Amino acid sequence: MEKNIMAAPLDTSLFNLSGRTALITGSVRGIGQALADGLAAAGARIVVNGRREAAVAAAVDRLSAQGCAALGSVFDVSDEASVIQAFEALDAQGIEVDILINNAGVQFRKPMVELAVEDWRRVVDTNLTGAFIVARQAARRMIARGRGGKIINIGSLTSEAARATVAPYTAAKGGIKLLTRAMAAEWAQFDIQANAIGPGYILTEMNTALIENPEFDAWVKSSNPAGRWGRPDELAGTAVYLASAASNYVNGQIIYVDGGWLSVL
Repeated sequence: MEKNIMAAPLDTSLFNLSGRTALITGSVRGIGQALADGLAAAGARIVVNGRREAAVAAAVDRLSAQGCAALGSVFDVSDEASVIQAFEALDAQGIEVDILINNAGVQFRKPMVELAVEDWRRVVDTNLTGAFIVARQAARRMIARGRGGKIINIGSLTSEAARATVAPYTAAKGGIKLLTRAMAAEWAQFDIQANAIGPGYILTEMNTALIENPEFDAWVKSSNPAGRWGRPDELAGTAVYLASAASNYVNGQIIYVDGGWLSVL
């Protein structure tokens, strides 16, 4: 006779990030800033990253003024030497990154037949190769410490579907989905969970030209079941989940936060 097994109540402490340190690349504005706010609210200490010292310092001051623990790390994700130096500086301060969010990214719109190789490389180097460079440094340290960690890569709707004029971005974000799976394949044995978030059309500075284009704005709202653009803060809950113990058996996945856009034709 089968036993009547009662489900245990949800342990909300699973989502508590107190005592954890999260490095979020490209976190001085936009989606990165919203993710920093979300993880900080869950208790994490935030390492803010950007390429400009003044912008990073301002972002750290903003978080600190809200009572959050934060510090800055200035580096370019596409510059391997810069990334190595930044991690060595964190090592020297005794700061151990438990959570990495690879968020830094750039966009460039031009038809492929007019696209210069240097522009292709700039987008791919930042959005895809940069995620590999930073994650490799973080994972080496997570493995050496022996207590696992969390890596969250920021993908896109273009991890799944293409649009004209953004070929390098599409290639890079498609690569993010498979890079995430490669990380899971190699690092799961070390209790490192690598997952990705695929934002839909989000109200960010990067999308300003699209937001201000009446035709494109109308298309986003009419083609999305939610009938609107997403907000950066609407990605924070998924990030907290993937950064927390609640997702300890989730690995190699990409979660689309898109209002249902990929679910319809």
